[in-house]
Amino acid sequence: MERGRTVQSLSQFIGRFLKFDANEHLFIYVNQSFAPSPDQEVGVLFDCFGSDGKLILHYCKSQAWG
Repeated sequence: MERGRTVQSLSQFIGRFLKFDANEHLFIYVNQSFAPSPDQEVGVLFDCFGSDGKLILHYCKSQAWG
């Protein structure tokens, strides 16, 4: 994945891949800890929160916290 890709771009890609309806939302979480800003670049998240050469992201269709 390109380091400059944003979380929003990643979310849209996953939504298309999973064939979500236009009104369905996808929520992405870093290490099951927090939801990054949609304009955050994946490369920056990797630099700050990656481990063993991997960035662990989880996604779901409903908001998990709050």
